[in-house]
Amino acid sequence: MIRLPERKPRSETRSAIRRTPLRLDRQAQIERLAAQPVDVLVVGGGVTGCYAALDAATRGLRVALVERDDFASGTSSKSSKMVHGGLRYIEQGNLPLVRRSLLERQRFRRNAPHLVRRLPFVLPILAEDGVFDARIAKAFEGLLWTYDLAGGWRIGRLHQRLSVAEVLARAPRLRADRLKGGLLYYDSRTDDARLTLTIARTAAHFGATVLNGATCRELVKEGGRVRGARIEVDGRTVEVRAGVVVNATGVWTDTLDALSDPAHRPRVRPAKGVHIVVPWTRLPVDGTVTVPVPGRARRATCTRWGDVVVVGTTDTDYDGSPDEVLCTREEMQYLLDGANTAFDADLTPDDVIGSIAGLRPLVGEKEGATLDMSRDHRIITDGFGLVTVTGGKLTTSRHMGELAVDEALKVLGRKARCRTARLPLLGGAGYDAEATTATGGLGAHLGERYGTEARFVAELITEDPSLAEPVVEGSEYLRAEVVYAARCELARNVDDVLSRRTRMRVFARDLSVEAAPEVGRLLQRELGLSDDEVARQVEDYVRGVDREKSVLMEGLS
Repeated sequence: MIRLPERKPRSETRSAIRRTPLRLDRQAQIERLAAQPVDVLVVGGGVTGCYAALDAATRGLRVALVERDDFASGTSSKSSKMVHGGLRYIEQGNLPLVRRSLLERQRFRRNAPHLVRRLPFVLPILAEDGVFDARIAKAFEGLLWTYDLAGGWRIGRLHQRLSVAEVLARAPRLRADRLKGGLLYYDSRTDDARLTLTIARTAAHFGATVLNGATCRELVKEGGRVRGARIEVDGRTVEVRAGVVVNATGVWTDTLDALSDPAHRPRVRPAKGVHIVVPWTRLPVDGTVTVPVPGRARRATCTRWGDVVVVGTTDTDYDGSPDEVLCTREEMQYLLDGANTAFDADLTPDDVIGSIAGLRPLVGEKEGATLDMSRDHRIITDGFGLVTVTGGKLTTSRHMGELAVDEALKVLGRKARCRTARLPLLGGAGYDAEATTATGGLGAHLGERYGTEARFVAELITEDPSLAEPVVEGSEYLRAEVVYAARCELARNVDDVLSRRTRMRVFARDLSVEAAPEVGRLLQRELGLSDDEVARQVEDYVRGVDREKSVLMEGLS
């Protein structure tokens, strides 16, 4: 018997609780997009665009959200997976960003407790060559007090000093020859792709039309104003009439802005960040351990995620295509060197079982290091009425969505109050994270991915017990999750499932290749795909993984 998370309804959250699963039929979404004019058309299905769509829908506006590829397929599935205040921003003197981030972190923890979990951060104090040494530890602890007082206290724990033994208990392979102790503070982590998808689904719950695989080819103008867009989706072109269009396309922002204003000058500076994934048995840590990288200004973080550890990140300029961003051998080696310097681990490229490479849409001058650039957002309405939101970071995405809709309402000449600050996302209302984790096993696995909506996945297993089997031997993901992804999460293909509905491509890359044929078979049954289409999807997926591995291991470009 599967023990599922119990729901504890509260009067203020009943509107976010569903008694039946939210089925998202792709063809029905396309027909709605074609038939109904909207107040707000959001272009871009990353976390900011999805929150803008949810914000607008909960204010009573008619909303459509279109995404060229898949929800979170760009930056929003390739982040450090942290919902954090940004201790580094205090060092940069940007206390307002820290205050805002810590407030939004708490809202995420309240509104999506199944997806945003508390995470301990350990900062080792070394005699020399550390993130900071013993001489400045007291000064750095002052920064942590500032962090706590700025809002870090909301997480329920304050920072504390650790002895050498306490540091080693959390990171037993940390080199202890120069270790003097440590500091511990708390932030949060999330599955960024599932968080983004859940925001999009919550927007649909409140009436928004949401579509992936829908490309904005042209903006429609009337009387010198942007009044909609022509969207290409599944081989047809749909003209969507809209009172206002919101550009939330991240690193592709300048492309859409130029469709509105041919005189537009680029303002987004992409910064590349990569992470690598290694088995936890090779680098055992509890929570996140922050370590120095020799000769570099940036720190490396080693974060446990189940039976793997994610090591990251880099922060460098990027001038290649934003459509294919891959971790290179040089970047992998940089992170391996950082981990091996701090830990007695002797990690090699053969230990790397996955990688993440993405682009941050920074806004600012083209000079100076990207590491030093502000993570503040920017919202602009051009002379043709196109509202653009860019910059920022995952933690502040709800606030960015709110401000973008505020700006859109000015274009529409309307007023409506924001409702997302205390609005639970689907699966979050009444979810008890501690109780679910205590149950362990399958109930905890489903609960931490779907929250109180885990019961809908369990119902699929009740109807067809074969769906309780894993998609491939050795995987924690079930066949039922693939079926649910097809019926309720707008998954279109093998890559959607393995890269974002589950995270097998990131955390178990080779195993995901073994799973691809079974995922294709399940999607074929659910979506009515032909044998040729399934074979093509599996082949495309395997080719993509091979390309990722070749660049990583051989240094090809």
